[in-house]
Amino acid sequence: MNAQPDITLLPNAARRVAEIAVKLGKDPVLRLSVDGGGCSGFQYRFGLADGIDADDVVASADGAQLVVDSISLDLVRGSAVDFVESLGGKSFQVTNPQAQAGCGCGSSFSV
Repeated sequence: MNAQPDITLLPNAARRVAEIAVKLGKDPVLRLSVDGGGCSGFQYRFGLADGIDADDVVASADGAQLVVDSISLDLVRGSAVDFVESLGGKSFQVTNPQAQAGCGCGSSFSV
């Protein structure tokens, strides 16, 4: 049986994390967390992590890491994080199979 990973960091996102980390002189570790709020009930938060906590789940790709705390992981399990450039701008995006509804901006969801 092939278990689905808890979370996946896609190559475009890994490259962008590495670029940002070099500019800021930090380790290429992106933290994804979920907060209450946004137009659909929950919203994604991204930022470079200062470290990896004991309860974090870690996904690695192309020399970068994505970390998610255990509470947020319950809401994003099975998701993939990508970096997308479009007419609307550049952003990290989460493809979340648990999200039942989302918003136009892509940063808010409900389960």
